[in-house]
Amino acid sequence: MRALRIVLIIAVVLGGLFVAADRVAVGFAEDKVAEQLRSSEGLEKDPEVSIKGFPFLTQVLGGELDDVEIGIDDLEASNGGGKVRIAELNARMLGVAFSSDYSSATAAEATGSARIGYDELLKAAKVEPVEVAPGVTAKVVGLSDGGNGKIKVAVEATVLGQTLPEPVEVVSSAKVEGGKTVQVSADKLPKLGAVPVAEQRLRQITDFQQVIDGLPAGIELDKVEARGDGVEITVTGSQVKLAG
Repeated sequence: MRALRIVLIIAVVLGGLFVAADRVAVGFAEDKVAEQLRSSEGLEKDPEVSIKGFPFLTQVLGGELDDVEIGIDDLEASNGGGKVRIAELNARMLGVAFSSDYSSATAAEATGSARIGYDELLKAAKVEPVEVAPGVTAKVVGLSDGGNGKIKVAVEATVLGQTLPEPVEVVSSAKVEGGKTVQVSADKLPKLGAVPVAEQRLRQITDFQQVIDGLPAGIELDKVEARGDGVEITVTGSQVKLAG
């Protein structure tokens, strides 16, 4: 019995050492992936990287991680000529194959979400006055949560030299086009004073789109919904290049 106890004690000690080594290795790998992502995406600080699954070392020997979660704040993406700041990007990566020095990594599948503030989305709207009818100009002066996943677009109109007392509020729907573009369209067009405005002319103001490019290769926009602090965009991807 004494010999059995000794064997059990040794097994427990070795198991504890393996777990400790495994957790140390995980921390090292998370730091390396974060460094590579910061470098490849031009981030100001390291993103949050969490490698799931146990044991980690056996995943390393196989050259592929089962499940990796990544959180990036203040990611700057291109928007077809300018820049747009993504406040938060959170993604879950499955089947992450990597090189031995962690210089390259590719995820088989990815899902997640990105949040863009209304101030950033406003950059794509008509914020300079545009003539929509003889004597009538209009411009977008603000975006906010319209409830039920809709965006409220505030339009300021000037009719015959007189600015309307309050901005006209337009409830709009948002959707993703082509995996890279957020399209905002008015559900119902407003009236700007008593002067009739052609629908096509008015939609030049109320409707707009924001291109979001420059995300990690392989990630595309899927769905978009308005929230209190901005629009939340569901992202998906396959063969997503994380580094290298």
